[in-house]
Order: sequence, then structure tokens, then C-alpha cells
Amino acid sequence: MKKISVLVLAIVSLAVASCKKEEETKKEETPVEKTEALKIVSLNGAVTEIIAALGHEKEIVGVDVTSTYPETVKTTAKDLGHVRSITIESIVALKPTVIIGTDKDMSPELAEKIKAAGIEAHILTQDFSPEGTKKLIADVAGIIKNTDFKALTDKIDADLAKVQPIAKAPKVLFIYARGAGTLMVAGKNTPVEKTIALAGGQNAVTEFDDFKPLTPESLIKGNPDVILLFTTGLQSLGGVDGLLKIQGVEKTNAGKNKKIIALDGALISGFGPRVGEGAAALNAELIKATK
Repeated sequence: MKKISVLVLAIVSLAVASCKKEEETKKEETPVEKTEALKIVSLNGAVTEIIAALGHEKEIVGVDVTSTYPETVKTTAKDLGHVRSITIESIVALKPTVIIGTDKDMSPELAEKIKAAGIEAHILTQDFSPEGTKKLIADVAGIIKNTDFKALTDKIDADLAKVQPIAKAPKVLFIYARGAGTLMVAGKNTPVEKTIALAGGQNAVTEFDDFKPLTPESLIKGNPDVILLFTTGLQSLGGVDGLLKIQGVEKTNAGKNKKIIALDGALISGFGPRVGEGAAALNAELIKATK
């Protein structure tokens, strides 16, 4: 009887072991679904900043000319140039899995060609405000399936909290310069105007929207307390001395008192994750300029 029990036990053990082995074999044979690696083309500087800040910089394969931050992005991603002149062929050549841009930058023609190419694309709305930037961050994070973006939106609030009140808002004229031959001034409803307001200043130009060529008459009429430029713009003019040689500048309060501020372009006009940082930086410079 004992021999029979032992035999039965041995048979059961072998059966159990055989089942386990069969289950393990099935597990090994079950194919694992692979997630396709992200290959992103970003056609907006703020979008590029957001993607990089979320830890996905290495997945960016192509960018537009406004994507200047972080500086390392241009060493790993192809610079496709100005979004208005980018061709669909140059985008397709990068074999992207997703394209992200904004409605203010992308032409309807390029959008149609991207759609026809069958590439996943997202054309987002960019509102030039802190809340608009927070929404843009959330939208981009959703596209690349990254839910860990609260630190970026919290930083915007923390940076804006550093902005100090200015008793009398100085009149600030922003000049976009690419050498003395290309000089434009920012009117209403421009990203720079919004940053000036966040920083405690007021735009010296209120007669028109967008940008218009700089004229001596408009300079004298606006009579800004401070002139603001991108750092690269001031450099293209040969520094402060070069700016003061432009007709009309020396007759403004800003020119007479040499109240000239130069800051990074993406920082004060990009409206990416550093929007609060840009406002705080300009605020600090305006406080110094009005003392």
C-alpha cells in the first residue's frame, strides 16, 4: 500500500512540474508588445523648451529656428529653419513619429502637407500669458505621455512671485534688431508687450498691433524711459554705442540717460516654462533703470 501511495505521489509531482514548465514556456513564447520610440519634430521654441524640461530632449529629431533653448538641442536635432519656409520633404526625411507646432507659427499649407503625409501632428494654441503657458505645458505633456509636469507650472508661479512692484510703470520700447538695416518696434498684442506688462512696465507703443519698422518720428513720439532689445539684437548694432547712433534714439529719455536693457530673446518672448523667470529678470532690470 505504501508503494502505491509513493507511486501516486510521484506521478502527481511529475504532472505538476510538467504543467509549470508548460506555463513558463508559454510565458516565454508570448510576444512582448514594444512601444515605438518617440521621434519628435518641434516647430516652436516654447514647445521645444517644454519637451526638454520634461526630460525628452534626446527624442527631438528636428526643430525650427526659434528653438534656441536649451542650447544643446541644436547639437542633437536638425535645425529645419524658419517654420514659414520649412518643406514637408525636410520633415519627412527625419521619419518623425509626431510633429508639434502652434497655430500662430504654422502655415495652413504646411499643415495640410503634414496631414497628407500621414504623420501624427498636433497644432496647439499658444496664448501669451502665464495661464496660457501652463495650458501649453499640459497639452505638450499629454501628447508625449508625460504626466509629471506640475513642477514646471509651479515654477512659473514661484518666479512670478519674485516680481517687485514699480511705483510708476516705465515706458518701455522694444526694438527688434538684426543690424542697423533691420529695425522693428513692438506694438500691441506681441509676446514682448505681455512680458513688459508682467514685469511692471508699459509698452511705449500703443498705436498699432504687431511689429512695424522703426522711424525717428516714432522714437521721439514714443519717448521711452527704457529701450529693450534681445542680447543678440544689441550685439548686432555694436552695443549701446551703436544703438545711440541710430537717428532719434539720442533724443529720447532712454537715449539721453542710456537706459538700455538687453536680455535673451527666448527668455522674454518665448512664453515657455521660463516665462516667470523672464518677467522677473526684466522686472529687476527695470527697477535698476528707474532708480
